[in-house]
Amino acid sequence: MTPHQIAAVVVAAGRGIRVGGGTPKQYRRVGGQAVLTRTLAALAAHPGIGRIQAVIAADAAAFYRDCLGDLDPAARAKLAAPVEGGATRQASVRAGLEALARDGAPDLVLVHDAARPFVDAPLIDRALAAAGAHGAAVPGVPVSDTIKVVEADGRVRGTPPRESLRAVQTPQAFRFPALHAAHRAAAAEGLDAFTDDGALAEWAGLAVAVFPGDLRNRKITQAADLAEADRAFAPGASQDAAMTLLTRLGTGFDVHAFTEGDHVWLGGVRIPADRGVLAHSDGDVVLHALTDAILGALADGDIGVHFPPSDPRWRGASSDRFLADAVRRVAERGGVIDHLDITVLAEAPRIGPHREAIRARIAAVAGVPLSAVSIKATTTEALGFVGRAEGLAAQAAATVRLPAEAGA
Repeated sequence: MTPHQIAAVVVAAGRGIRVGGGTPKQYRRVGGQAVLTRTLAALAAHPGIGRIQAVIAADAAAFYRDCLGDLDPAARAKLAAPVEGGATRQASVRAGLEALARDGAPDLVLVHDAARPFVDAPLIDRALAAAGAHGAAVPGVPVSDTIKVVEADGRVRGTPPRESLRAVQTPQAFRFPALHAAHRAAAAEGLDAFTDDGALAEWAGLAVAVFPGDLRNRKITQAADLAEADRAFAPGASQDAAMTLLTRLGTGFDVHAFTEGDHVWLGGVRIPADRGVLAHSDGDVVLHALTDAILGALADGDIGVHFPPSDPRWRGASSDRFLADAVRRVAERGGVIDHLDITVLAEAPRIGPHREAIRARIAAVAGVPLSAVSIKATTTEALGFVGRAEGLAAQAAATVRLPAEAGA
């Protein structure tokens, strides 16, 4: 997808009164530049984003012009003229979408809060990949505190399981026509209280996926957040140790013998073959090796620990379920998958004709950009069980970043 097909709406029309002072938080300076300047610069620096539509308050034109003074010309070239926001966040997002539609609707749109200046390229990559795969997607990070559902009288109604909860961030990513239509439908029904585009999309009947967010992508809400951001953006500053991500490399290997059949599964793709493989699940050596590689990076056992072959639930199971579970475990730890690399060892079938389909399937399941998935194939020069065409194997490596406190 070319950059002109991807746009971003930056919601900057709020008053930001909780940080104190007479200037809205998005125009306060952190490390010498306005919060909004840093947010716009981060989005504009991404090569996939071709157009940025800022939405500002009616009386904020002077503030906005000051922000542009610190942007380089290449970043300013991506900015459309700002439009005036509404009384609610939902109304402001809709104003931005309508402006994009008037100037030529993009295929994908990111909706991002002006007060999240820590957004970076890997998070944007994941957002775009998730939007392309699912149509509607929001970044989420695991919830570390126990959450209570409380009645109006202060009594606890319930305690949802923490492992199923996510704190949702921005940028949220959508296919533009679907989000635009959802906003128009909500406005037509007089609904204007949605504070989250993912929730509005759910109301409109869209299936919304959650992809791994970033603990560092925090929102400036209180005065303390502003002070912390000022320290973080100060020249020579380093990230708080709690936000430092440590890189880990995990490896995995899997092998299956051939048996009677007419196909094999590799990387979630069904490939015609003159034989099948002997396995408890679908025998996808690529996804099995990849799952073990991710679990290895997490130091969280192996595929047999979480999906034992003795359990009848996994008989004939699609192996993308195993990979999805490993990816979920990374997200629960606040981690990020940077790269997945696989090598298939087989005399047959040939991988080349199916390479891109396999990459696309793995990228979709793992919630990573296509560029983060590599798959190669080799033979063993007629040596060993692979060379004798008795079976096939795969080895994989996964590069994962984990928060220092989780990676320690």
